[in-house]
Amino acid sequence: MRKPIIAGNWKMNKTFTEAKEFTAEVKGLVPDSEKMESVICAPALFLEELVNESDGYGLKIGAQTMHEEESGAFTGEISPVQLKDLGVEYVIIGHSERRQYFNETDESVNRKVKSAHAHGLVPIICVGESLEERENGETNAVVERQTAAGLEGLSADEVSRTVIAYEPIWAIGTGKTATTEDANTVCGVIREKIGELTDAATAGKVRIQYGGSVKPDNIGELLGMEHIDGALVGGASLEAGSFLKLLEAGSNE
Repeated sequence: MRKPIIAGNWKMNKTFTEAKEFTAEVKGLVPDSEKMESVICAPALFLEELVNESDGYGLKIGAQTMHEEESGAFTGEISPVQLKDLGVEYVIIGHSERRQYFNETDESVNRKVKSAHAHGLVPIICVGESLEERENGETNAVVERQTAAGLEGLSADEVSRTVIAYEPIWAIGTGKTATTEDANTVCGVIREKIGELTDAATAGKVRIQYGGSVKPDNIGELLGMEHIDGALVGGASLEAGSFLKLLEAGSNE
């Protein structure tokens, strides 16, 4: 049985004060971590405070990106060593916005994924097609390519500890959501590809999230699908009340 994982991605939102207010509001209300993993991926400025404030009540903290090197002359970047030292547990890698605006490629995603594992961080690898690719019938080919590239060179154990987030680019922040059946089908394609790369047992352990305009009123239906094990959530994770409703709905599945 794969443990569900709901991760909020705050992107470039909130002030330090607002981040502290969020943790105060959710403290003691996060579902039992034995049933579900609840994660907030926050701007790097807030990570230390969030790790300290969330300690002991089930909320785990993730970063939104990282550099693959341990240290060096990379002004403005943050390394896996620095994240691990803070107590960060997860890191989003290859989000479509990073690929679009910051020139991340399948190759750079793979380097970061390998580095994350080497330093004890759990990578959440984002894959997904654009509207044009979807309309051209290229969805499966795109997610298979991105999945294979992201996992290249990993051991079966590392693959099993990796989270894949299927985020159709056309559904991110647009209010549009893939139907639960479509989302499940694509997540099934991803799982099948993982099985080809490793084996069926390993593929069965990998948690695959759906992301793209996920809200409290559709999370339950999504998590009820065979291949969807959680969600990577943007806007609905920014307010404590909405985030808690997501967790409540998810923990009831």
